[in-house]
Amino acid sequence: FGIVSRLAHQKGFELIGEALPGVLQRHPARLVVLGSGEGQYEEMFAWLQRTFPHQVAFYRGYNDGLSHLIEAGSDMFLMPSRYEPCGLNQMYSLRYGTIPIVRNTGGLADTVRLYEPVSGEGTGFVFDHFNADGLRWAMEFALSVWPDKKAWRKLQRAGMACDYSWEHQ
Repeated sequence: FGIVSRLAHQKGFELIGEALPGVLQRHPARLVVLGSGEGQYEEMFAWLQRTFPHQVAFYRGYNDGLSHLIEAGSDMFLMPSRYEPCGLNQMYSLRYGTIPIVRNTGGLADTVRLYEPVSGEGTGFVFDHFNADGLRWAMEFALSVWPDKKAWRKLQRAGMACDYSWEHQ
């Protein structure tokens, strides 16, 4: 999982603090975070790093090169936003082939389509309710699909084919 963000109330990171520990205990997953902002979120990610030192890495601040490495190098990108009028990172993730896990709100709802296992259609994992159970469900769903390389590649290709340029709006 990757996160590149301003660490602010709007972004819903408290859900990660509630949902992620159990997910990390059940799966050999990892999280890389790049960001700074509100102290409570900086401390939460620092605590996650201390608690899960082999699974969580937190870089406090911003680094442009590192941001691209995280977006492109992660398998999944977390955006559990309370609200998101537009959002850019989910579009960057789609273009890089990094599957977004987002809450169904604002620009996230406009740009990420829920993966449907039966049809194989969709571009990411979308949860409706702003709570830890919703985020946990989306993360677990993504982790259950990830081992199916054919399905995962189809998800990546669908996301990379999205065009949100002005010419196509």
